[in-house]
Amino acid sequence: MELLLPGLIMLQVLCFAGGYPSGAPTGACEDIGVLPQPSTAPHNLLTNIRTFQPGEPITVAVRGSACRGVLLEAQTAGSTNALGSWNFPPSDTRFLQCTGDPQSAVSHSNTNLKGNTTVCSWMPPNSTCPVYLMATVAQQRTVFWVDVRSTTLTGETPGLSLVRGASAGMAEEKPLLVLGIYSLMLQVLG
Repeated sequence: MELLLPGLIMLQVLCFAGGYPSGAPTGACEDIGVLPQPSTAPHNLLTNIRTFQPGEPITVAVRGSACRGVLLEAQTAGSTNALGSWNFPPSDTRFLQCTGDPQSAVSHSNTNLKGNTTVCSWMPPNSTCPVYLMATVAQQRTVFWVDVRSTTLTGETPGLSLVRGASAGMAEEKPLLVLGIYSLMLQVLG
């Protein structure tokens, strides 16, 4: 009887430390259930662009020290619902169903070391609401960081942006190109 209480405590600790070796459960989409590291994460969440249009994929990279676990999803301010969908998860990761979409998040599929960069492709939702990408990154079963965020991405209405990535100084840099585009527009509209 004297060993029962210490035995139960040890069993609980071992179960807790087991983590999620085959990936995060669906419940982790909203709350992972345990306390993360209080320090700043040694990881960054980067995107290839700062604006998005529905249907145009965005490259997302988790950069930092090597990790064993990751959970990626996109959200908008004031909501815990995952937005958009993910394409082609990299090796050692898998899709995770959040908010009814089977591809609304990406999670690790094993505890293999992931290296210092994990790159995924995210497809924005049919919305122009500002969105940020969010990650939970685990180095070990009990060493992890939550709420690693990208910069906020702003949505563009399709069709309003004629040339993505054009600089304000384009007329000064390439006047013949601008003149040609203007001439073509006059012919089409005229």
